[in-house]
Amino acid sequence: MQHPDAVSGLTKPAAIFWDMDGTLTNSEPLWAEATFYLSELLGKRLTPTQRLATVGATFETTLGICADNAGVTLRPGDSDRYRARMFDYVKGLFARKLEIFPGIPALLHELKADRVPMMVTTNTERNVADAAISALGWQYFVDTICGDEVPAGKPAPDMYREAARRIGAKPADCLVFEDSANGMRAAVDAGCVVIGLPEDDEVEVPPEVTEVSQLRNSRHLAGARASEVYEWFSKISE
Repeated sequence: MQHPDAVSGLTKPAAIFWDMDGTLTNSEPLWAEATFYLSELLGKRLTPTQRLATVGATFETTLGICADNAGVTLRPGDSDRYRARMFDYVKGLFARKLEIFPGIPALLHELKADRVPMMVTTNTERNVADAAISALGWQYFVDTICGDEVPAGKPAPDMYREAARRIGAKPADCLVFEDSANGMRAAVDAGCVVIGLPEDDEVEVPPEVTEVSQLRNSRHLAGARASEVYEWFSKISE
């Protein structure tokens, strides 16, 4: 259930579910590089516009887009082989280049101090995601869910329904921060309150989503305080 704050009068969410890539970490450019690499392995590089369809998608969806673009028919065993190649490439990029967005550590620290349960909810598979979660700090999160741990990844709502179930809250009482069209659609269809952080105007934001730029003069969360998050949630969930 939602928790009214006795001092501010604002309503705290029962939990906050954070997408990771492009929301907490500036890793979407690294995934873009890895996706272009995968498409080249299959024989034909994606265009930047084609690559946008893979943002926030599962590996299987991304592989299918790359294979279709190259005119390649995938055979048994190809998925595992290409997954291993791409994920090894991503791990190398993460080790060298992964950045946490400005202001995120301070905001996570403040929300945890306020005893707001938080989870990472990412389509990234576990064997890649753990390195990024470690960089963020496991101590901030009561749990994490990765794309290979639910029946269907985003844009299906499974991940956010499972997150709410683990917290023991109604999805409508939970706040989600997402940057991708796939992720926002998943959270909306699960019934959560969603704040979108699209990178640019090319991202298709569902009409049910409130963009962070509508709440503050920025597309990002640098400088945001926990009290602002509660204010946004109270306003959107009215």
